[in-house]
Amino acid sequence: MMLYAQHLEENHMAVNSEDQVFLFLSQILGKRILDSEGRSLGRILDLMVRLGEPYPSVTGILLKSRPRKAVLFFPWQNPVETNGCFVVGSRGLDDVRELAPEREEILLKESLLDKQIVDTNGAKVRRVNDLQFLKAHGKLYLVHVDVGFRGLMRRVGLERATDFMLKGLFEYDLPDQFISWRFVQPVSSPDLLRLKIAESRLSQLHPADIADIIEELDIRQRTAVFQSLDVETAAETLEETDPKIQISLIENMEDSQASDIIEEMSLNEAADLLSDLPKDKAEGILKEMEQDIAEDVKELLAHPEETAGGLMTTAYLSFPPSTTALEALQVIRREAEDLDFVYYLYVTDEEEHLLGMLSLRELLVAAPETSLSDLMFRRVVMVDLDEDKDQIASDFAKYGMLAIPVVDDQKKMKGVIMFKNLLEVVAPRLGR
Repeated sequence: MMLYAQHLEENHMAVNSEDQVFLFLSQILGKRILDSEGRSLGRILDLMVRLGEPYPSVTGILLKSRPRKAVLFFPWQNPVETNGCFVVGSRGLDDVRELAPEREEILLKESLLDKQIVDTNGAKVRRVNDLQFLKAHGKLYLVHVDVGFRGLMRRVGLERATDFMLKGLFEYDLPDQFISWRFVQPVSSPDLLRLKIAESRLSQLHPADIADIIEELDIRQRTAVFQSLDVETAAETLEETDPKIQISLIENMEDSQASDIIEEMSLNEAADLLSDLPKDKAEGILKEMEQDIAEDVKELLAHPEETAGGLMTTAYLSFPPSTTALEALQVIRREAEDLDFVYYLYVTDEEEHLLGMLSLRELLVAAPETSLSDLMFRRVVMVDLDEDKDQIASDFAKYGMLAIPVVDDQKKMKGVIMFKNLLEVVAPRLGR
């Protein structure tokens, strides 16, 4: 527990060890609230916190009022736990009011307990069994989410009995399984996902981890998480997601919104996705896309998926042979952000016939005034548009390249197949 007290100190909420009291939501729910004169205000139904802090503080209590027989809201007034009740130091009846949550306020039991959350530290989906608070200087801070079996046993009142049985029979101490609130992303509702503090936690994950998380969620949560991402992260995540889930995510979006995301994907990934969508949906998205990107994608869609034409991307670097190293570097700096592949540069004539290639490393070490015709390697390994996937995989394994250019019958360059697009086919061959 002292580890997380240290975290609080780092966030300017230092507390003395004498002041630290740890409480669980399961130990608070159902308890009575008494005013300073010992009158019962009701029983605690839920706690409200305001998000936006590393460790949110409790702002109020939702209680079932005994005198009014109604569900009401009571502001947090640092109640003292006495004989199984919480006592407030005022005439509490004057402070009880109707529930009116402010922006970024949530009810914990309603929003988190028994709900799924994302552990952004471990990139896993977990179920919330309990919540732990630190009480210090009159405030109650949410510091941990309990996702372990101990939390579940605490909820049903069997924590001590379980500890006694496991210790006596198996000499086993049931461990706590806590996740610091700093690493928790709620996914129970779109509103929680849209909060800035929540968005920042998901955006820190690698797109492949976000894809794994999305695949674990149900369709409603999956859609909410995906639509909470910024366009660039959504595109990167979509490329890492199972094709069937890709389709379900895009089918649930407006064509204009889907087109913004697909435009950020690599061209071959975008083409693969659109080819799997219903024809009407794909055509609607293509109409919303920028014209030049849509034309490139349509070109890829014209080729069978299992051939070089269907696997290639048309976003690559090509230059005339007279281009100097300095001029090529200037183009790369200007255009690299919009390209799928920049490690190789291809040299073509005015009619796009492939003349040679060189690596970015060779370009960087060359004298600025050197022309690409003097730097390029002329014996280029290339494949035809209709080459099948197995032969392309054999070429990757044989020549150890990161990408292979694709040409038509007249040796005009049409695109590039990146190694990652064939990794599943190439991998078994690499050990030969």
